[in-house]
Amino acid sequence: MRLRLYIFLASFAILASVCTGKKFSRCELALELVRQGLSEEKINDWVCLVENESARNTSIIGGPNKNGSFDYGLFQVNGKFWCSLGIEGGDCHVKCEDMIDDNITDDVVCARKIFKRHGFYAWNGWVKRCENKEIPDVHYCFTA
Repeated sequence: MRLRLYIFLASFAILASVCTGKKFSRCELALELVRQGLSEEKINDWVCLVENESARNTSIIGGPNKNGSFDYGLFQVNGKFWCSLGIEGGDCHVKCEDMIDDNITDDVVCARKIFKRHGFYAWNGWVKRCENKEIPDVHYCFTA
């Protein structure tokens, strides 16, 4: 466990020096997610999910989780199941470090795959703070 944490911290230091992230405003995020192909009909849920998982910041790394894994990027993609450090891997066939840069195309592709399998229930942030709650309506972002 200690070695795993050391490897993660070393990897994080390297990644932090080469990766640049982006902090989206709420409307920037909504518009970009729809541009990337997510449903405008579900955009309120997607924005709520992202706000509660990563605070709209693409460079966030969360964890360690109970199983020792870490979560990466805007959608907090889990490194045990969906991506791999240093090599393309996991069910999304991506590097975890690709989840923390400012290009969210691969993040959205992976999030769509996760959603297709599990719905929004794959994300604790959505379950705890969005499901059956009053969430922000971002459709005003599309009227400008």
